[in-house]
Amino acid sequence: MIAPVVLILLAVVLVVFGPMVLKRSTWLERSPRLGIAAWQALSISLVSAVVLAGLSLAVPVIPWTADLAQLVRACAMALQEQYSTPGGAIVSSTGLVGAAAVMATVGYSLARGLMAAARSRSRQLEALAMIASPHESLDALVIEHAAPAAYCLPGRNAQIVLTSATLSALDPKQLDAVLAHERAHLHGRHHLILAAADALLHAFPGIPAFREARDALGRLVEMMADDDAAESSDRMTVATALVRLAERSGTPAAALGAGSESALSRVRRLLGPARPLGMGRTVVATMATGTLLALPVFFAIVPAAAAGTMPPCPVDRISTSA
Repeated sequence: MIAPVVLILLAVVLVVFGPMVLKRSTWLERSPRLGIAAWQALSISLVSAVVLAGLSLAVPVIPWTADLAQLVRACAMALQEQYSTPGGAIVSSTGLVGAAAVMATVGYSLARGLMAAARSRSRQLEALAMIASPHESLDALVIEHAAPAAYCLPGRNAQIVLTSATLSALDPKQLDAVLAHERAHLHGRHHLILAAADALLHAFPGIPAFREARDALGRLVEMMADDDAAESSDRMTVATALVRLAERSGTPAAALGAGSESALSRVRRLLGPARPLGMGRTVVATMATGTLLALPVFFAIVPAAAAGTMPPCPVDRISTSA
C-alpha cells in the first residue's frame, strides 16, 4: 500500500506546487520549446500518478524470480490472497475502476476535441471555398475584410488565411514574417499540443493545474512560432507585424493566429534583447523535465524492485494453498 499513497501525495504536490514553480520560472519564455515540454510533463505526470496509484491498488507487489513457473505461481497466489477478502477486493476493484475511468475520460475528451476541431475546420474550409481566393504570389488564401487578420487552419488540407486589410496594413517584410509564423504553426503541429491540453481541461475542469497549463501552452506555442519567424526575418519586423495585427484581430475557432490575445506580451519579448537559454541551462532544464515525467513511474516501480530482493513464495506454501 506504500506506492498508492506516495503516488497520490505526488499528484497533490504536482497540482499545488507544479504550476506555481513553472509560472515563476523565467527560462520558459527564453526557450518556449522547453517550456512546452515542461508543462506537458507536468500534465502527463499528474495523470500518470493517479492512474498508477489505481493500478498499484489493483495489482499486488510480486517478488521477482528468474524461474518463470515460480513467478506465475507467486503472481496467482498474490492475486488470490489480495482478492480473497471483501475489503481487499473492494480496494483493489476501486483502484482498477478509478484508473480505467481516468484513462477513458482523457481518451474520450481527446477524441471528442479532435473530431470537433476537424468538423470546425471542414466547415471553415467550405466557407473559404466560396469567399476566399488564392493569392497570386503567396501560398495563402485572401478574403475581403476590413480588419487585418492572419491565421492558419491545420490538418490534412492546411491553409493560411489572410484578410485584404492585412495585405494593406503590412509591408512585404512584415507579411513574410507573418507567413513564416503561420507556417511554423503548421509544420510544428501546434494544434495537437493545444488539443491535448484542451482534452485534459475538459476532462477535469475542476483541476486548476490543467487550466493554467492550457493558458501557458497557448502563449508558448505563439512564442515558438515568433522565434521561428524571427529566424528568417528579424525580431523588430515580427514585433511590428504583431502590433498591426493585434489592433483588430479575430481568429476563428480551431485556428491558430499571429495576432492572438498574448500579442502584447510577445511584442515586449521580441523588442527586448534575445536571451538564449544557453547549453548548460538547457541541459539542466531538460533533465528536470525528464525527471518530472519519470517520477510517477519511479514511485510505482520502487516497491516492485524492492520485492525483487524478497524470496519467492516457498514451494510448500504454494502446495499447501493449492
